[in-house]
Amino acid sequence: MQLSPVGFGNTKAWLKKHILFGNEPNPELLAILTVYFVQGILGLSRLAVSFFLKDDLGMSPAETAALFGIVSIPWVIKPLFGFMSDGLPIFGYRRRPYLILSGLMGTFSWVYLATLVHHPITATIAIALNSLSVAISDVIVDSLVVERARNESISNIGSLQSLCWAFSAIGGLITAYLSGYLLEIFTSETVFLITATFPLLVMVVAWAIAEDKITNISNWQTVKHQAQQLRAAITQKSIWLPTAFIFLWQATPTADSAFFYFTTNELGFQPEFLGRVRLVTSIAALLGIWLFQRFFKSVPFRKIFLVSTLLSATLGMTMLLLVTHTNRALGIDDHWFSLGDSLILTVAGEIAYMPVLVLAARLCPPGVEATLFALLMSVSNLSRLISHESGALLTHLLGVTETNFDQLWLLVIITNLTTLLPLPLIRWLPSTSAESHTDNIDSPTLESTAELVPELVTD
Repeated sequence: MQLSPVGFGNTKAWLKKHILFGNEPNPELLAILTVYFVQGILGLSRLAVSFFLKDDLGMSPAETAALFGIVSIPWVIKPLFGFMSDGLPIFGYRRRPYLILSGLMGTFSWVYLATLVHHPITATIAIALNSLSVAISDVIVDSLVVERARNESISNIGSLQSLCWAFSAIGGLITAYLSGYLLEIFTSETVFLITATFPLLVMVVAWAIAEDKITNISNWQTVKHQAQQLRAAITQKSIWLPTAFIFLWQATPTADSAFFYFTTNELGFQPEFLGRVRLVTSIAALLGIWLFQRFFKSVPFRKIFLVSTLLSATLGMTMLLLVTHTNRALGIDDHWFSLGDSLILTVAGEIAYMPVLVLAARLCPPGVEATLFALLMSVSNLSRLISHESGALLTHLLGVTETNFDQLWLLVIITNLTTLLPLPLIRWLPSTSAESHTDNIDSPTLESTAELVPELVTD
């Protein structure tokens, strides 16, 4: 039985309305969503990497935190990949070949980690290569999303970003529980080999990217021109003030690595349960995206950041109950306590971060979409690098190791209180919402971007 044109049209309309947030289904959209999906599904190896570094390589919490900071460097230099994609096409194409190369690099890095890595230095190289692979593919699909987002109607503002992040969260959701369950059955190396198959999907869908072959020769003069355009954009107060706040907001130290060691070595959490935690946080991420899309697009930036920061700091302090085992005296099991905290913090984090993506996309002028968006995102990634490295330093100074957690309570207090430090500068953010910023904008240019947040000039 064949599907009639009417039936196909009805199915397509249903997908567009109910699944794709109003975006037109076509092969290129499928390719873009697949790349984001793969980024999420690569989370299959996240726990395997953590346990591999802790158990197989014998690294301390401070060393692990430092390593995660180092391997995030490719995400800090994302503008370089944007320059390359925008100004140095391969065989006449700006997007497709870079996606293919990133897929090849991703598969190689996971196979390398699974077979040849027996030392922290080589582990850093392998994980950094994988990080580089994902960063390159992320730059490419981000540029495609920015190009499409510029043509969104007012009613669909932010829908494509929400859709892309939803597919990434779905990828994470599918592999969340498996990331822990598989470690109960297989070794970390086997999980790495399984993960190595997913970047190949990026190579396959790259051929669905619709782009015309560039006939004029691009060279470093083109890149220089793009750099001048980029400089003209980032020197505008309406762009660098919000960017500076986001940087400070995310650069505060983190205790994530130390807490992983605490939950596994002190509380005895097994990989299977940690997979359940990742499943809960993946569901929470989807919930946060839906809540933003449904209720919070019209909420002012400042209010979103203020409330989410205060909420996260307050909830973060509840970790002291777990660290001091007070939750047990209250009759709350360690496992249930961890699940509840992870759920609420993830929802708050997603609601806070989605407006950043929407505003960043709408600020990008034609011609340097990949570069400017990558620059804005790399500032965010640099702040996370600083967060990891400062967290590693604090962990070391407080003497928190894989077996000594006496000062972990102090680390938790410091890392939570420091998240409040940027709040006095919250007026650097626009006073209006992500939705209202784009009400009268169809295609922002370098000259018009200041109009998006005019109140910043007078604050």
